[in-house]
Amino acid sequence: MSIHVEDYIKNIYKLQSDQDKVTTSSLADALNVSAASVTDMIKKLSERSLIKYMPYQGVELTRRGRIMALRTLRRHRLWEMFLVEYLDYTWDEVHDEAEKLEHIMSEDLEARIDKALGFPKHDPHGHPIPTKNGEIIEDDHPSLAELKINDTGRVVRVNDVSQSLLKYMASMGIQINSRIKVLEIVEFDGSMRVQVNSTESFVSRQVARNIFIEED
Repeated sequence: MSIHVEDYIKNIYKLQSDQDKVTTSSLADALNVSAASVTDMIKKLSERSLIKYMPYQGVELTRRGRIMALRTLRRHRLWEMFLVEYLDYTWDEVHDEAEKLEHIMSEDLEARIDKALGFPKHDPHGHPIPTKNGEIIEDDHPSLAELKINDTGRVVRVNDVSQSLLKYMASMGIQINSRIKVLEIVEFDGSMRVQVNSTESFVSRQVARNIFIEED
């Protein structure tokens, strides 16, 4: 399969996690390409039985498409872990590198990296790594924005939607397994005063929606 096909299928899977049907406009935004390019590729993917396409309703992955998406996602997340664990990349630096490397990974290299990492279950951002058999267990932990005053827990996942967001979280000491307690919620805008480990910080509601917590 071509790099473009794998990128499309992976992004459809990620968008489909938030909505039943993926629109051409949302896919165009995710891939930063024109709507016309998306329409052309959708036709090709449909002909290969990787997606189901219904005009004006959007697309969804077939079983075959989902397997391909999870395989690509597995390689991407394994590369992210490898870059962090062995090459000293920070969690905000790994996405673009993994985007390139996920397409040039043989099954043997995939198995060796998985073993070298100790068969990790999650990537550096807390997202689950699909198994080699195409299985994945998505968590349903609440976001920090859903917590109430005095609620406590640990960070188990963050959205890696942008490099700047990840850098900002790191500057506040937020990382996987950080302890968080909600000290105050500002009624005006929903921002929060929180304790991250032993340090107090203010977190906007927008940032809080991208941090997921396993409550105590």
